[in-house]
Formats: sequence, structure tokens, C-alpha cells
Amino acid sequence: MTSEPLPPMDSHTSAELAALAKVVARQRAEMERLRDLAATSAVLERAKGVLMAVTGCPPDSAHEELLQRAKDGHRTLLEQCWLTLGALPPKERPAPAPPATAPSVGSWAGAPAGTLDLADVLGHIGRDLVRVGSPHELAGCLLDHLGPEVDADAVMLYERQPEGGLSLIGYAGIDPTLAAQWRHVPPVTGMPALDVLRSGEPRWLENAALDGARYLLIGAPTERWLSRAWLPVPTGDTARVALGVLRRRDGPFAPRERELLRAVARLCAGRLRAFDGRQDGTAGGVSGTVQAVFDALPGAVILLTPLRSAAGEVEDYRIEAATPEAVDVFGRTGRDMVGRHILESYPSVAGEPLWQGYLQALDTGEPFEGEPFAYQDVVGEVPVTATYTVRAARLGDGLVVSWLRHDPTERQEQRLADVQRLGNLGWANWNLITQEISWATQTYAVLGLRPGHRPARLEQLPELVLPDDKGPLAHAIAGLVAHGRPFDVPFRTETSEGVRHLRMVAEAVMAPDGTPVEVHGFVQDLTAQRSAELALVESERAMLLQRGILQAERALAARLQHALLPLPDKPRQLAGLRVEVAYLPSQTGIHVGGDWFSAVELPDCDALFVVGDVAGHGIDAVATMAQLRFTAKGMVSTGSSLTGALARLNQLLLHSRDSQTTATMFLARYNPDRRVLAWAQAGHPPPLLVRRGEVRFLTRPLGMLLGATSAPVYESLELRLEPGDRLLLYTDGLVERPGEGLDAGFARLAEAVRTHGCGESGSLDALLATLLADERRDDVCVLDIRMPAEEARDAEDGAP
Repeated sequence: MTSEPLPPMDSHTSAELAALAKVVARQRAEMERLRDLAATSAVLERAKGVLMAVTGCPPDSAHEELLQRAKDGHRTLLEQCWLTLGALPPKERPAPAPPATAPSVGSWAGAPAGTLDLADVLGHIGRDLVRVGSPHELAGCLLDHLGPEVDADAVMLYERQPEGGLSLIGYAGIDPTLAAQWRHVPPVTGMPALDVLRSGEPRWLENAALDGARYLLIGAPTERWLSRAWLPVPTGDTARVALGVLRRRDGPFAPRERELLRAVARLCAGRLRAFDGRQDGTAGGVSGTVQAVFDALPGAVILLTPLRSAAGEVEDYRIEAATPEAVDVFGRTGRDMVGRHILESYPSVAGEPLWQGYLQALDTGEPFEGEPFAYQDVVGEVPVTATYTVRAARLGDGLVVSWLRHDPTERQEQRLADVQRLGNLGWANWNLITQEISWATQTYAVLGLRPGHRPARLEQLPELVLPDDKGPLAHAIAGLVAHGRPFDVPFRTETSEGVRHLRMVAEAVMAPDGTPVEVHGFVQDLTAQRSAELALVESERAMLLQRGILQAERALAARLQHALLPLPDKPRQLAGLRVEVAYLPSQTGIHVGGDWFSAVELPDCDALFVVGDVAGHGIDAVATMAQLRFTAKGMVSTGSSLTGALARLNQLLLHSRDSQTTATMFLARYNPDRRVLAWAQAGHPPPLLVRRGEVRFLTRPLGMLLGATSAPVYESLELRLEPGDRLLLYTDGLVERPGEGLDAGFARLAEAVRTHGCGESGSLDALLATLLADERRDDVCVLDIRMPAEEARDAEDGAP
């Protein structure tokens, strides 16, 4: 498909189009205004017709009656018209039934048993509306209640925007993707929600086929919801929010369902006003003098004016005045509540016995007092549960409602007794004028006295304490009585259960002339706390002593280890090999380990290489290390084989002073003439060979660690060294890490050698720095043996 470009428009043509667009916009706005005016006029004429039919008055009188009712109820004329039309009997009612007004909250609350239970439903909804904080939560709350009542499967809340379109402000039971598609609706014809807001009347869409031809239905396919109801929510002078209830089942809404949905729409109005933070009314005809009187009243008291329907039923109450201590469920207090409605400030009242009590007080003039109930206050950011009673009394045409808080003295006394018992303390009062003394029962228990014992006078208290503590307590009491100085003094007392560590805190009540007239104080038992403190001090002293002993032992073991195992300060040449040694002690704990090495030349010019590790730390490990090191050197020097030396060293450990000691060992003998390294091991990590850039671990011959069994088997192997070879002998501290297997340690060592240890320039220091970057938890001993590469060139030069 191709398209041709439009010819360019000149400036004159553009100006004409802009002017035409303005004309179209003005005409569209005028059309909307006329449409709204026509809708308003239609509602007004219908409401006038209702009054003319009921009262028989002429049209002018009906119009004046609507204006007067709107003024008395502090409503707009259109809102009053809706209320008047809402009082018509439902069309679905049978013809023989007597005329009835649309049920108000009050009439439902007073319905006799066996009739409609809509008041109970509204009561539950009202209580739950208190907890919603947004239109979206409001939709979810409505779906929870309307689902079982009217088979609702989805709820939508649309708000009319200034430009005439709709915005989805809350929904439940709707797929979020579908909600996003219908979030903004332009001001088009055929939208039921927009039609409801323009007409102010509900729309009952109960035939999917016919409704689909008349309206633009939400959802695809349209059969998703076979019946729908759209109702206006009166949130201001005009309805600007539409409530939609969608059902999967078809068929009409029953009369009870229609009545419930109308009432729910009215109940939601107050909550939506609270979201907007707008007040729906004013103080009406109540003067500022009345509010000034309420400002001075103690307690929580409000003055209510009933708001009645066209049939005279009480639909709601407006708060005309409120005391500073009055508070609603949303935290508004005092004057901030004035002008609001009861169902907005206390939604849970709907359908409750309290609502019926209000009606009873209005009708009979007899004061009403509700049943006591528990309510949680917040005092100083601390929740406190108290018991309240609500009372309502008629005042003229209105109601005075008060909340009385019950806080019995017995409860306060019980709380005080619990505090004293849990805190292990007791209070005491001394009246210095009348000489009256008052002690709590817990005070006798703290002092170790019988409850029937006569309480001691203030100056007699030092007689109850140990002799060493009498002076400080007597001095503090004298300063309090003479000058009113408060005190906090510890002391001890002797009881049948032993010595107790107590504390007394007291202060004086002063007369106008500065003379102390009464003393208030308490005594507290600190014996358990003091015992814990003494035990802690003793434990710290023992720990410091033990730490000193261990540090001395470490210093001694370190000196002994250094004397027995001197470290060369630079690499040395041994039997034609370059040998470098590194020993790094553990960085944790205060013990030295039993790792050691030997690299010596034997009498026959062979070289002996040994690396070992004794289990454990401290002086015993150092002593065992020295024994094994020198014994192994002596055995191999006097002609013992490597396997024979390991077998004798095993027997030596088994018959030592500590027969549980074990050790690992690598033992090797190098013949420089043959360039062969014979080696055996006893449970030691395998040596690492670097040859021509390849890194590999040697396969270990059989060999159990020393001291583990009385019949071990040891084998030996031979390795011919080549020029440029590098052999690493090490202890397990180089590869072991907490929580990690040995295979991971061996892999890390091989990778580090490939990176830092290949070639003649490979540095042992760089290798160790890479492997031991973290804290060392064990000693590390490494023996680095290298065959010089120059020997290969010498061999080539000497060849025939």
C-alpha cells in the first residue's frame, strides 16, 4: 500500500482551520452545558411531580418545598431532588404491596425480625470502610461484601474529570491489563458510567444482547459479565463518582439487591469525601456560641442534627459542635469534626444497636445509654485499652452524644501491685505532720519483714540495715527531713534467707514555706542484680588470669620453637638444589603450632628434606615437633630407610607421654649423582611439581599418619628431577579453609602457582601473599625446592 503526500497548506488555510476548531470546541462545550441543564431540569421536574402526587400541592408549591428541604438539610437542590426520587417505591415490587419509601439506614436498623436484613449488611460494610485508605481499597472492600449479597464478580469506581471524561480510580475483580486499557475514558456517548453521572440515576444493564447494542460495554468478550449495574455516588453538589457492579450471571437485579446497591452508593459518599479532604457541610444554624460552650466542656461530647429523607426517615446526622476531646475514627478532633456526617466520621455505626438508640432518643425523648465497650486509645504513642459507654440525649431537634470512660480504682491498684511485684519493689509514705505511715504489702516482703509488722518510722530505718551501711542511710534521711534533699542510697539488710542488697529512693513534699511535710519513696531488692554483678567481676578476673597464663605459654613456646627451628634468612644451595623455606604462624588464638621442616646435607652428600605437622598447639606440640624432627634426622643419617624411619617414628608417638598425639610427615632423600628424589609420607598433603609450565600434584604412596595405628604400612616412590623443575612441600595450613573441602584448596594452590610460580623468577613471597590474603587460622610451613635450569646447558656443553 502506498500513499501520496498531502499538499502543503499556506498560513491562511492554517488560520482558518484553527478558527474552525475553536468554533467546534465552543459548540461542543455549549452542547454539554445544555445537556447537563436538560438532565438537571428533568430531575427537578420529576421530583416536583412526586411531591405533587403525594401532597396534592401545585407546581410552584412543590418547587418551594424542594428548595426549603434542601436548605434545611444543607444540600443542593439537585441532591434533594435525588433524595426525593429515591423515596419512590421500587418498580419491581408487586402492585398490591403498600407504598413504601426507599429504606434508609435508620429504617433498616429498626426492621422487625424476619424481614430484610440490609441493616446488618450495611453495618458490616460501614465497619470495614473505616480501615480503607484509598478508592482502590474501597473497591476491594465493596467486592468482599457485595459478592455474597448480589453475586458481584467485579467492582469499578469511575470519577468524572474536568474535561468531561472518566478516570478509573478504583477496581476489584478486574484484570490489571483490562483496567489499564479502560483507565481513561473520553467523553463519548454510550458509556453507562458517564450516562449515570449525567442523569444522576442508576442504570440496570440486565440483558447482555440489548445492552451491547445500546452501550459501550467494558470487557471483551462482552459476555464476560452478563449483567451490570451503574449507580451515582453523591460526593458533592453533583455526582462525580460512578459505582459499577459487574456480574457473570445474567438476569435482573432483585428489588432487595437494588435497594442494597443504592444504600451502598450513599454510604460510600462520606468515605470518598474523606479521601478528598473536603467537608460536605457547615455548622448550619448552630451559632458560634454553642461551639464556644463545647470548647469549654470536659470529656468527649458532640451535638448532632438529624438529616432526614423526603419521607422523614433519618438517613444520617451532621456534627454541629464537638468538644476538644472528641475524636472520630480518622483522628479528627474537636472543631475539625464540625460539619461532617456521622456515617463519614463513624461508618461502623450503620446497622449497630447504637444507631437504633439514637433514633429511640430522638423519638421518645428518653436518654439512651449503650452497652459498655472496649476501645484502644493512644496515650503518648502507647496504645491503652479502656472501657467506654455512649450516652445520647435529645436537645431540641438534635442529639447530644457523649462518651464516658470507665477506669475503676481497682484496676489502677492492681496495675500498681503488678508493677511492684515484677520490679521487686515496694512504696512507702511518711506524713511528717500527722506521723501517719503507709506501706505497700510488697515493702514488707522486700525488707524481709512480716506483713503484720508495724511499719518503721523514717528515722528508724537505719536500725534495719547492717552496721556498715547505717551511717550513709541515716545521713541521707537527715538531709531529706531537714532540707528536703532527695536521695538514692544502697544498703544491705540481714534476713532469714541471708543478706539482701537493697536500694531506697525518696523525696519530700514541701510546704509553701519550704518545710518538708511528707516523704514519698520506695525500696527495691537488687540482690539478684548484685549477685550477677559480683559473678561477672569474678568471671572477668578469672578470664584475665587465664589469658595471662596463655600469653606466657605462647611466648615460651614461640621462643622454644625459634630455638629448635631456626629459619634461614635467604635461600640456600643444598646438593645442587636451590632451597627456600617459609614459616608463617597462625594469626588467631594465642598458641604456636607444631609445624616444622628439615633441609640438611647427609654424610654421603645426599640431601634430606622433611616437612611435618603435629596435631595441636602449645608447648606440648613444640616438644613433640622437636622430638620427631631430630629423631627423623638421626635415623636417616645412620642408614635407616625412609619407610623404616616412619615406622619407628609411629611407634615413638604411640609410646610417648601423650599416646593420643598424631602427626603428618613428608620424608625425602635426594641423590645428586642420579638426580633422584626418593620419598615417603605419613598422611601428609601431596607435593606439587612444576615442570615445563605444567603444574600437577604427585600421587602419594601408602602411608597412615603417625600415631594413628600400631601396624601401619608405609611405601616409598622415586622422582627423577629435571633441570628447571620446582617442587613445593607444605603443611595443610596452606590449603585448608573453614567450611571448604581440600579439593578446593588444592585447586586454589595449583592456580596460584600457575600465576605466580612458573619459571625461575617465581617468587615464594608473592605466591604466599596470594594464597594467604585472609586471616590465617593455622600455621603454614613451605619448602620450595628448585633444580637450576643451567645444568641442562652444562650437560649439552659436555656432550661428545
